[in-house]
Amino acid sequence: MAIEEIYIRSETETEARGPFNLEQLISLADTGQVTAATLFYDAATEQWATIGSHPELMAEVFPQRKKLKIKAKVKMDLLNQENDSTAPITVDEMLAAAEGRTAETAGRQDPTIAMARAAAIGRWSVILILLVATAGEVLPSVDAIMAGDLGKLVSHPLVAFGAIDLFLATMLGLGVVSFYPFIRFRAALGLGFIGFLLGVEGHSMDLLALAGGSLGLYLCTIFVSYLPVLTFAALGLAGLGAVSWHLMS
Repeated sequence: MAIEEIYIRSETETEARGPFNLEQLISLADTGQVTAATLFYDAATEQWATIGSHPELMAEVFPQRKKLKIKAKVKMDLLNQENDSTAPITVDEMLAAAEGRTAETAGRQDPTIAMARAAAIGRWSVILILLVATAGEVLPSVDAIMAGDLGKLVSHPLVAFGAIDLFLATMLGLGVVSFYPFIRFRAALGLGFIGFLLGVEGHSMDLLALAGGSLGLYLCTIFVSYLPVLTFAALGLAGLGAVSWHLMS
């Protein structure tokens, strides 16, 4: 606004007040000393007029202020608050979800549970393989064992392997999986010692079966997924089963 000096008075006053600049006039308006009905001297018309009748001055002195609006409360679902529309989750439902037994989690079984089950299958497979091997190592010498003749037992060295295999199978049956390193060593040792005896006798097919059975026995103690465990369990049973059949026949 071009007005630099503003004189004001009320309708009941005869003497003017001022001069005021625009900033001072706005301050007086803020304190209620100036209203839209206050008269100011309009130099352009050389007359007194109300501030409200002068749009430009009115806009400067009494600017329109935006009204503050209170927004409606927005409801937010928080993790630590109960939702009335959702039923509480029970422990059984949590376990079912972890095992993939619900409609939402079907096909998404907890990998830890799957690994534990595969490891259990591997453990029982190793026990069965060791018992099959024990049969072939001990049964041909059962007469010498029953007689307690050490001289005859010396001529049946596989009896010692049978005793070791039976002991390892018993430990695994009791859940002592810390014997896995000994079982791996036994698989390698059996392949070397029994393989030497079969090689000397010229049983090449039995030697091949021994290699497959020993490999299956070894790897069943390592893998913890279904397909490898079942594959090597079948290989171990077939291989050492064939060797045991040869030793007993």
